[in-house]
This record gives sequence, structure tokens and C-alpha cells, in this order.
Amino acid sequence: MGEFEEEELGLQPFVDQTIAPTRAGLIVPDIRGRFSRHSIEARQAEFEGLAEAIRLDVRFSEVVRVREVKPSTLLGGGVVKSLADRVKADDIELLLVDAALTPIQQRNLERETGAKVLDRTALILEIFGERAATREGVLQVELAHLNYQKSRLVRSWTHLERQRGGFGFLGGPGETQIESDRRQLQERIALLEERIEKVRRTRSQQKGRRDDVPFQVVALVGYTNAGKSSLFNALTGSEVFAKDLLFATLDTTVRKIALPHGREVMLSDTVGFVADLPTDLVAAFRATLEEVVDADVVLHVRDVANPDHNAQAEDVLKVLGDLGVTADSAAIIEVWNKIDLIPAEDREVLLEGVHPAGRVVATVPVSAVTGEGLDDLKLAVETALAEQSRRYKLYLPHSDGAEVGWLYNHAEIISRDESDPEGVTFEVRVEPRHSAAFASRYAGRIMPA
Repeated sequence: MGEFEEEELGLQPFVDQTIAPTRAGLIVPDIRGRFSRHSIEARQAEFEGLAEAIRLDVRFSEVVRVREVKPSTLLGGGVVKSLADRVKADDIELLLVDAALTPIQQRNLERETGAKVLDRTALILEIFGERAATREGVLQVELAHLNYQKSRLVRSWTHLERQRGGFGFLGGPGETQIESDRRQLQERIALLEERIEKVRRTRSQQKGRRDDVPFQVVALVGYTNAGKSSLFNALTGSEVFAKDLLFATLDTTVRKIALPHGREVMLSDTVGFVADLPTDLVAAFRATLEEVVDADVVLHVRDVANPDHNAQAEDVLKVLGDLGVTADSAAIIEVWNKIDLIPAEDREVLLEGVHPAGRVVATVPVSAVTGEGLDDLKLAVETALAEQSRRYKLYLPHSDGAEVGWLYNHAEIISRDESDPEGVTFEVRVEPRHSAAFASRYAGRIMPA
């Protein structure tokens, strides 16, 4: 791992995976009066998917109606007693609650049920901790985890450390170690923030070098499991890990692709979003998501075969908004993926009922599996990029080789008129990011196209 050794990061080596998975129960609170864009059935299915994303033996999954939130346990006394009986009967080790629990609620539920309790945020952090593959990803997940831990001062997933490497940098969970834990937490957070800032500075320098390269950036975004990585593979011919699994992709992958008329762009695959994505996690992954923030075109991938796709799209737009990505900052194309899962006789009617989430420049139905619609998608990307660029004409003498070279490296050459033996008249298309340098470099020689 180079500069960041495993021991220094506090990671433990992987252990024998033949150990039986943790026995878990899932609780999905349906709180009266609390608004959610997602149906309770969709929320339960997604929470089950989150649990399946790590090595758990799910013994039960229940929706619990909550008339009034109890400050001490979130759930009512009768429900808690019923859970305690279920925990004992099924020998449950871990209860997962699809809500944001306060430290007091978590502690009381553990005391009353006799099982370890994790809320939605802790579960997502655990998944990210298992998925992070790069040095940067490990740092970002650990930072988000520590910020979450600050209010709890206990190890939230000690029960999982016997299965795989955990974050072994805190002291014991006993009350006598709270001050020690708090000090170690803050020291570790400061160190991680310093290292991630170094990563950001490196990214900024790399971005400066990328701006000198004539490739625009197209970023794939979408709800987790919408098929972004499968689409990325289909467009690039790559073999990025793609599986029917929530958060299959964490670390950004970039590949070059050619558009229909020869223009080349960099396509970026990013982490999937999810409802109620922890704020600390979004903040920690901001450096990774800079590919999205700086993208010229954003491809918002939607799984239109999923009945919950409208609510999912709204959640994606919320995270994009938090990152500062809007229809004013980038051209957004909605990619309606997985049309192969819709019966052919129903497809036209169903797609007519799908509406874009927010302002977009185009919508394109595709199937990453069959390849249907991919050519239309590439053409839509090319059109969006062309509309962002302006066309110019300019004359350059043959002797001005350096200026001709810059033009080829920073603009799209549409045509060349070589009728003059002394030089060439170029018609070019210039991207917004190069327009200022172009105008300065060729001042006095530019003619309207």
C-alpha cells in the first residue's frame, strides 16, 4: 500500500471466511407522519439489499408501524419486548434498524434486546468499509466512520471484526476509556483530513494537466444498482466489477471512448447514490466525486424497470445538488436503463409514462445488457458537447507550427482550407474550458464561423 501501510491505517488482515456469518434481523420503521418519497415496500427491499451487501445471515425482515417516536428507543415498549423475544428465539446477534438512531436509542435497544444494534448510517459505512479498494477510498471511508463514531465513542461493529478486517484503532468500549477514545478519535481525524487534503491537492494538479488534454469528461451517476458499471463496460469494452449488488462500485474508474464522429471523451464511473446517504460519507467522498463536479456531461442512469425509479431519481438529484451539480453547470442526459427487463409489448406505454427528473438535454432508453440504444446515447453525448462549444475560423501561416500544434491539441478541427499556398484557414470548434486561452492566443486572427 506504499506510504499508507495496513498496520498504520489500523486495518486487520482478512481472516478465514468459513466462519459462519452473523445472524441478523432487519427492522424497517414506518413512522406515522414522516414523509418518504419511497414506498414502505421499496424501503424494505432496499434495506434487505443493503444487508445482503455484506456477509450476514438475515433471519427476519419486518416493517414496524411507529405511531409515536420514543426518545429512548425509537420504537414502542411492546415492539421492543417482541423484538427481544424474537432475538432470543432465533439467536439473533445483530439488529439492523432502517433509521438514524441516537446513541441513547442504540444503547437502550441493545440493552433491551440483548443484540448488537446498528442503524442505517452504520450499515452503509460498514458496506463502504468492505468495498473500498484503493488507498484513497480506505482513507475516505475511515474518516466518515470516525466522524460518525465521535458521538458514540464505542466500536459500532466489533461483531463483524471476527469475519474480516475492521478499524482496530479505538481503545476498549468501557466507560473508563471515553476520554482516551475521544482523544484518539480526534487525533486520527486530524491525520486523515491532512492526508485527504494532500490527495485533493494532487487531484487539483492532475486536473490542471488534464485541462491541457483535448478530452472532455462524461460522468455516469445514478442510484446504486441502476446499472452504471454495466453501462460503463458496454460503452468502453472494459471489465469493471458489475454485479446485482448495492454499492458494487466505490472507486472512480475512467476510460476513453470514441463518439460517432470521431471525438474522444473520458467516461467516468462513480459510486452509486442511495436514499439518506450519510452526510459524512458524501463529504468524505467529495474528492472522488470531483469527476462528477467537473464533468462536461452527466449521464444520470435510471433503472426504469424498477417501480421505485422516480423516487430514486429524486434522491440522485438531491446528492448532485449537494455537490453543486445542476443543469446550469453541466449538460444532464437521462439514461433510461434496463429496458430489456420490460416486456416488449409493454415497453412503449411504460416509457411514455416516464418523465425526466429535473431539466435535461435528452433522454435515451438503453439496455446495457443487449446494447440497445447505446449508439443513440453516444450521439446524444456528442450533440450535447457540440452545443456547448463555439465554432470559429482563423488563418495560420505554415511557418507558425507551434500555433497549429496548439490548435490540434485544444480544439476540434472541423475543416481545413489549403487553397492559399502560404497557410491554412481552419474551421474549429472550441470547448468552453479552452475558450479564454483560445481567444487570448489567437486575438486578431479569429473570424466568425
